[in-house]
Amino acid sequence: MGQDVRSPRGPRCIALVGPFQSGKTTLLEAILARTGAIARAGSVDAGTSVGDGSPEARHHKMSVALTAASASFMGEAYTFIDCPGSVEFSHDMRAALPAVDAAVVVCEADEKKLPQLQIILRELEDLKIPRFLFLNKIDRANNNRIRETLAMLQPASRVPLVLRQIPIWNGDLIEGFVDLALERAFVYREHKASEVVELDGGNLDREKEARFSMLEKLADHDDALMEQLLEDIQPPRDAVFDDLARELREGLICPVLLGSALRENGVLRLMKALRHEAPGVAETAARLGVPASKDALGYVFKTMHLQHGGKLSLARLLAGHLDDGATLQSSSGQSSRISGIFAPGAAQDGKRASAEAGDTVALGKLDAIKTGDTFSSGKTAPAALVAVEALPPVLAMSIAAADRKDDVKLGQALLRLNEEDPSLTMVQNQRTHDIVLWGQGEMHLRVALERLRERYGVNVKSQPPAIGYQETIRKPITQRGRHKKQSGGHGQFGDVVLDIKPLPRGEGFRFSETVVGGAVPRNYIPAVEEGVIDGLARGPLGFPVTDVAVTLTDGSYHSVDSSDLAFRTAARIGISEGLPQCQPVLLEPIHTVEIVCPTDATAKINAILSARRGQILGFDTRDGWSGWDCVRALMPEAEIGELIVELRSATAGAGSFTRQFDHMAEVTGRAADQIIAAHRAAA
Repeated sequence: MGQDVRSPRGPRCIALVGPFQSGKTTLLEAILARTGAIARAGSVDAGTSVGDGSPEARHHKMSVALTAASASFMGEAYTFIDCPGSVEFSHDMRAALPAVDAAVVVCEADEKKLPQLQIILRELEDLKIPRFLFLNKIDRANNNRIRETLAMLQPASRVPLVLRQIPIWNGDLIEGFVDLALERAFVYREHKASEVVELDGGNLDREKEARFSMLEKLADHDDALMEQLLEDIQPPRDAVFDDLARELREGLICPVLLGSALRENGVLRLMKALRHEAPGVAETAARLGVPASKDALGYVFKTMHLQHGGKLSLARLLAGHLDDGATLQSSSGQSSRISGIFAPGAAQDGKRASAEAGDTVALGKLDAIKTGDTFSSGKTAPAALVAVEALPPVLAMSIAAADRKDDVKLGQALLRLNEEDPSLTMVQNQRTHDIVLWGQGEMHLRVALERLRERYGVNVKSQPPAIGYQETIRKPITQRGRHKKQSGGHGQFGDVVLDIKPLPRGEGFRFSETVVGGAVPRNYIPAVEEGVIDGLARGPLGFPVTDVAVTLTDGSYHSVDSSDLAFRTAARIGISEGLPQCQPVLLEPIHTVEIVCPTDATAKINAILSARRGQILGFDTRDGWSGWDCVRALMPEAEIGELIVELRSATAGAGSFTRQFDHMAEVTGRAADQIIAAHRAAA
């Protein structure tokens, strides 16, 4: 890794983001190789890259967590955060972005990935993070016009995409590029710095036209430049670079650079653009509202649990000086003492005595501080600078330890997984006592199970979570429940008469009594209610019973043999014998589902909803999102389970949904018979 060098802007932190399989990790390898941080670039496919270093990432050949790696370039220090492109692992990106100075959005000329690109650019735009677009895989362009590609990509961005380079063609192959700001031509050399060549002929004409187009976009926010263009005056080169830097930092433009990460083409030009135009930690601290203080202040954007190294917290120091051993106060009200400051990246074991503003570091054993916390070396807890909420979960599985003796171990492992990835959530199913693990998709949950097995040594069995079926009744009856038992000494005697009636949907359970003349002594009435509740826990169809009113109207007792237990048992018997006569009916939970998707996929989404017994309520354009729709429907909970899999398949991974319980609805006929039979078979 290159020497950690100070600059007036401090060490900078740059996020590499982009759609799935756009080449972010390959670009990180190219950057590290070209800056001398590593001897040579590794390969994602061969499993030799710095990024995607976890066993799960190697196995699936995809980023499943962010990677931080450091390098130095032309006397300045950088940390690059390689963020997963899959929406299922996007929480890492969303947690890291607030701390970075700028982002490089890696994309390719693929119209199918436009919705994913739009989601990422929207996140950056909302956070006011300066961003470059690195148009990757340019060596595969096949003579497509770059302007046409730019026009195709533009709808994904709310600010102009400003082309900084144009390609130099040799037949159908791109052999180099012209830098429009620098007004120089370069020919690519694989895995080496590009060679400067003379700019002449057709390339010179194309350069003049493209440069004027770039300047026109810059002039939209620079009156002096606009006047120069109108008067046909060539603006000074330094002024053009200053405009590019200012408009980037103010979020007025998104510069577009060309290259091929695999061939390391365009990497040094990207690094030079970052060096000259990306802001430093002072601007980032101002964007986040960091208060003036002499204390160190930073933000934790990732938590990791190492098998043998304990807990590490990846953090960006936004202000001040931080020493190893310092005690930190967090915005969540907790305090922890640092046990080691480490440089992130390829040389993870590089221990440091201290850190300065701008540094991205791994802090050891901050047991009480979690991802998303702001921390300070002062004596009081700092205000939170960032609030990153996990996306609503979209897929669940019910899990349990394969070996019951691992129950405690499983619970501890899940807590650590949730610390590392807050978009994983765990809920205890009170009825089945299983743990329901919620995540962002099929691969997200699969990776979680792999981590439980490989990292924590816990094998789990999994199955689809239980659906919240219930049952109710249609017909009122009066039923006697009688419990009498004699076995020497005091016996047991309880006798109740119950009116059992249906209630309107959603009313739940209601108990009352109209006993007169002391037929059932008042001290036994609470036990009767408890017995009724016991009997409603499992109805004749096998599910909890709801929307029922039960009234205790009469009964009898024995002065010696009656007891709370006897009356509770009598009430349970009365309910259990009465419910089958009340015309029980199955109920299933219905949820309101709201799906957001690209407009061209709306018809497919409607078909998916209809096939899953969904009742479409309507759709509208998604507020503030060009080319997106929002579809609303009512859908049975049983049909939502794998909905996200179909939804992502129909939208190239970009669609998502939220859901909320709405009501319980009757299920009759063959569908009800199948549900009841399956439930009894599993019991």
